[in-house]
Amino acid sequence: MSERNTVIRSLHDLGLAAWFGGSLMGAVGLNGAAREEGGTEATRDRISSAGWAKWTPVNAAAIGAHLFGGGGLLAANASRVATQRGVTASTTAKTVVTAAALAATAYARVLGKKVELASSTDPADAEKAGKHPIDVDKARRQLAYAQWAVPALTGCLVVLNALHGEQQRPAEQVPGMWERARSAAHLAW
Repeated sequence: MSERNTVIRSLHDLGLAAWFGGSLMGAVGLNGAAREEGGTEATRDRISSAGWAKWTPVNAAAIGAHLFGGGGLLAANASRVATQRGVTASTTAKTVVTAAALAATAYARVLGKKVELASSTDPADAEKAGKHPIDVDKARRQLAYAQWAVPALTGCLVVLNALHGEQQRPAEQVPGMWERARSAAHLAW
């Protein structure tokens, strides 16, 4: 139980930190600055879209690091997940919330790209937008919700990580495994 997983834990935690922090800063700082400095809605959209476009590759790398690290931690702790009471439930919850955060991130990017194309001054973008017309006001509203869903969901992941950390304490592991074994034995009789 003293086996170290520093690299995969670091990838997991740093990836999540960047995903959470970047999405929160974008929703608060970038979008807020675009609202204050943009003037027209189209200009605000262009400012915000430019910032989010610069963040996208970093965010993708952060999400990839988080997922790779999470997979590594799951493999390293598979026996504890299977035998320690409460760990399966928290791991399942974390998986579901991760999937929701991924979906919200992807949906926000799709909406953001639509708003970006609709507000672009580039003739090629205007042509693309013309081929796929959208209700820009509706897309902006949905984007605002999606951009706030990402830090909310990734914040939940930070809390679930804290729970997993607590569950790894030796004082939690032995009683948790004993209780799980006792419950399984009781079901066998």
